[in-house]
Amino acid sequence: MASIEISKLNITEIYRLMISAIVPRPIAWVSTIDGTGQTNLAPFSYFNAVSSTPPSLLFCVTRKPDGSKKDTELNILETREFVVNSSNEWNLEMVNESSAPYPHGVSEFAKVGATPAASSLVKPPRVLQAGVSMECKLLDTLQVGQGNLGSSLIIVGQIVAMHVRDDLLINGEIDFEKYKPLSRLGGQLYGMNTASIEKPRGVVK
Repeated sequence: MASIEISKLNITEIYRLMISAIVPRPIAWVSTIDGTGQTNLAPFSYFNAVSSTPPSLLFCVTRKPDGSKKDTELNILETREFVVNSSNEWNLEMVNESSAPYPHGVSEFAKVGATPAASSLVKPPRVLQAGVSMECKLLDTLQVGQGNLGSSLIIVGQIVAMHVRDDLLINGEIDFEKYKPLSRLGGQLYGMNTASIEKPRGVVK
């Protein structure tokens, strides 16, 4: 077994090692809006649930290669609202294309062909093509690192409304086989729903 001392690696080496080891990672396809009404859409694979009381989730926004803040972070800090849309197999191309480094002021919705749909309780639009969209209000943030390349802002949002495609919702749950969630793996790889297994929780013996 290889033993690796992290302090001896550079940022790129650490990043490559981490994203290939911490897999699969669900992808938050986050839509935001700024104070002037300009929309933004971008995917983030440092993403997960936090709690059900209050219903909340988190995702992490890293810095751009030049160390500046991404539009998603700036918009959320300004408006305190965002929508996390699901990344599904049928919208892979749009999700991937929305990761391109478009300049400030350019809406990824138009560039990738995603259809904005009105949200119920927040101003940012949701993505019509997504299987699930979760409207969120900002709960908290936590800066990890010094704000330079490789550092990250953890964004925690409270889910105030959800939109679920009719055929995906069965007895109050999302049908995993129909949902077909995308995930990120190492390098340029995406993961797809190829197999699943049902097992009850372990019991004390």
